[in-house]
Amino acid sequence: MGGKVVVITGAARGQGAAAAALFAREGASVVITDTNPEGESVAKDVNGVFIQHDVGAATDWDRVIKETTGRFGRIDALVNNAGIYRPATLLDTDESLWEVHQRANVRGVFLGMRAAATVMTKAGHGSIVNVSSTAGLGAYPGVFAYATSKWAVRGMTKLAASELAASGIRVNCVLPGMIDTPMLSGNSPERLKEYASRLVIGRMGRPDEVARVVVFLSSDAASYVTGAEVAVDGGGMVI
Repeated sequence: MGGKVVVITGAARGQGAAAAALFAREGASVVITDTNPEGESVAKDVNGVFIQHDVGAATDWDRVIKETTGRFGRIDALVNNAGIYRPATLLDTDESLWEVHQRANVRGVFLGMRAAATVMTKAGHGSIVNVSSTAGLGAYPGVFAYATSKWAVRGMTKLAASELAASGIRVNCVLPGMIDTPMLSGNSPERLKEYASRLVIGRMGRPDEVARVVVFLSSDAASYVTGAEVAVDGGGMVI
């Protein structure tokens, strides 16, 4: 990743921050975006750039693209990592909860791919990694809006990969499972412990374990990989 320019959304903490740190260690110039101002300190730690950014706003994406290309001249990779997780069943999901998941997890990925691909097409190369979830692989009860949005990310990844290949742009998808990040704080400790005990590996994953896959898919080492879905889930749950 030496010399490449990478934009990572939702990188103020958790998986995004871990990815930013690894990209920086690999020699990339890192642009961190988030609504959370804590992203500023993460950017300082990796000698990167922080841009406050609402992924659901097209005007914010215009600003991120303009500031990044203005500073670095290009964008080699985009990691659509930003997202929200608020567990609720179908009957407990009101329109507001539905819309907030769609805005961050679906609209944000759509806007990000469209914005970055415009720049990457002109350069003739690029890599986009979308972060979905293993909740988008099956019927997980209690996370209706979240799981629906992550199914959508998988579909968008496949479609974008087929449309953008001719422009030299690869689009892939990472599907984390039970990763130990603040995003899971909506679950009780008892529920998390019970879920972790059912995993094949028998523990929750670490953010850096997801980051390694994200960096690989963004790198030239994955030059023949597009439209792929990589689950980082400790083998999944034992039924």
